[in-house]
Formats: sequence, structure tokens, C-alpha cells
Amino acid sequence: MPYLHWGDDMKPKVYIDGKDGTTGLQIYGRLAARDDIGLLLIDEAKRKDPDERKRLMAEADIVFLCLPDAAAVEAVALAEGSGARMIDASTAHRTAPGWVYGFPELRPGQREAIAGARYVANPGCHATGFISIVAPLVQAGLLSADADLCCFSLTGYSGGGKRMIAQYEAAEKAESLYSPGLYGLTQAHKHLPEMQKLCGLKKPPVFTPIVDDYYKGMAATVPLHRSQLTGEATLHQVWQALADHYAGEKLVHVAPEGSADAGSKLYGNARAGDNGLTLVAAGNDERFTITALFDNLGKGASGAAVQNMNIMLGFEETAGLL
Repeated sequence: MPYLHWGDDMKPKVYIDGKDGTTGLQIYGRLAARDDIGLLLIDEAKRKDPDERKRLMAEADIVFLCLPDAAAVEAVALAEGSGARMIDASTAHRTAPGWVYGFPELRPGQREAIAGARYVANPGCHATGFISIVAPLVQAGLLSADADLCCFSLTGYSGGGKRMIAQYEAAEKAESLYSPGLYGLTQAHKHLPEMQKLCGLKKPPVFTPIVDDYYKGMAATVPLHRSQLTGEATLHQVWQALADHYAGEKLVHVAPEGSADAGSKLYGNARAGDNGLTLVAAGNDERFTITALFDNLGKGASGAAVQNMNIMLGFEETAGLL
């Protein structure tokens, strides 16, 4: 159960440390219209003042950290002794001891762990797609922990934050930005540790992230050959394992079996603008793909952060998200 220390007005207080970044602004936008929480806002002139930030952290029931990794680590130290409960949107704590991973649909008991946690690490956007596909298959025994896996994950350019947004939206942008751009080419992408750990894998996947010339939306795909699966499971068995795992979920859905046929196309921005995620299985019994479609700013970042906040405060999990 969540532990609470609300004030006399019984309205929990929330502070966003780093509100002016892409993720912070998105969280603020999801919370500003809600009447069941109180947003604590820092004076613009004091937003880098550690004493003022510390004061607001101590006053808040939930603190969102929307900061670069090093600054997020410093913020946790700054709040030491305040009792502040934190949701960190950075990469800094996703595999760190003492932090609960903020993907409620991960496994039985994950919601309860989030509800009672002091520290919750919000998942990475690419990692969200990969984990949503692979973790259920490992848990169901269809993929072994030492499976050789790969993933390619397409994102809109908002995933790169304000600097990348400015590059793509410049009046005279580089010609190369009109086409997809592969990156993370040295296989050292910062999401790989959480992708491996949270799926229970013995080795990371071969991972190819791709950014393209559209604002938001993601399509993360894991291709599989039947020989990679335990007992050479069929596409139907894979689809069924995913459907069983996510049965009853409000924000993660599995597309009907056979919904992707020879004439189908999956678009990276199919779920742009909402906070859910859809899994699509396609192919045949020898070779197939599982694709996670979602918004990199929604279930891939700010929407997930608000979902975690709702759980931690004992609210309806989808409040402000549907």
C-alpha cells in the first residue's frame, strides 16, 4: 500500500524538478488541469537554487526528477533526510539498488512494489518497447535467458529533447534529417542495461535505435525465428503468451491475432498523442516480429511517470491518462 503524508487539505503536493525540459513540460501538462493534486512551482529566479529546491522537495508528497543523469543523482542527495518520494525520469537509477522499476505491467507484484516505494525509476522509451515484448516471453518460458535477441526501435525526434527538436524544426535543417537516422552504433546505448536486467537476460540484445523526421511516436520491434524459442513455439503461442500477460490491462493492449496481414503497415506515430501501448504480432510460424507501438512522450516517458505517481498516491491508475 502507498504511504502518504498529506496535509490538512488532503490534497497531495507534487513538485517537478526540471519542469522546463521536454519530459518535465509533458508531466506538467498532464497534471496542471487536475484538481486532485497541488502543484508546487518554483520561482523562475530560484530554479537552480539548491536551498529552494530542497525546501520544495521536503514539502512535496511526490517529486519528479526531470534532469540529466548527473543532476538527478545530485537531486537525490539534495533531498536526503526530507522523506521525499521520487520518480526519476533519467537513466541514472533504472538498475540501481533501492529503486523500483516503474513499469507496472512488468510482472505480478510490480504495482504493489511501486505503490510502496520511496524511489521509482521511470523506464526509458526504447526500453519500454523492448521490455513489453520480451519480459512476458521470458516469464512464460518461451524465451530462454540466454537467447540471442535483436531489436530495432524507431522514434520521433522529440525523444532527443529540446536540442534535437530545434535541429529538426529549423527553417533550414540539414538534408540528412529528412531521412531515418540510425544511432547507438557502438552497441553502448544507455537503455541496454535496463533492457537486459528487467527481462532477466544473460546478455543484452543487439540494439538499433532509429530517429526519424516526425515529432513523436515509437515502433520498437523484436524479430524472432522459431528456432530461438523454447520448444520452437509457434506465432500463436507467442501471441497467446502476450495476450495472457496483459489481460485486463488498461494501458497496454495486444492487437487481435492475425490483425497484421500481407497488406498491413505499422506506423511509428500510430499511438502518438496518447498514453497507451499496443503490441502487434505478425509473420508466420517460422519467422515473425513483435512490435510495440506507443508515444515516446506518453507511455515512453511522461505518461508512464504520471501512471506511477497515481499508483504511489493510491489514485486510479489511469487518472489523467485516458
